[in-house]
Amino acid sequence: MKYIFEVYIHEGCSVEEYANAWVRASELIQRAPGARGTALHRKIGDPRTLIAIAQWDSKASRDAMEAQHNPTIASIIRSAAPYCEVHPLGEFEEPEWVVAPGGIQGLAGTVP
Repeated sequence: MKYIFEVYIHEGCSVEEYANAWVRASELIQRAPGARGTALHRKIGDPRTLIAIAQWDSKASRDAMEAQHNPTIASIIRSAAPYCEVHPLGEFEEPEWVVAPGGIQGLAGTVP
């Protein structure tokens, strides 16, 4: 599954400073069972707005990580909180089908 959220960086903090905190927290979070990686993207035309995508084996894996309080991760997140707004966009299952050149690939095979 993917957990996707938008991050807006306020004046007084650079995107690079936020990205540094993101990497430090992500390195710790990615040690949790079921973690499959993270990505941080800048919005074209609005470099203070980012989209963050965290991938997990399952929602249960992510929920289990969230239930385990890690004071170091909490401290990193708290340190960045005054400089940004975080808006969760949602939790998404892996796609049942993917539209790609050559047809739709999904549960029933490929449909041209």
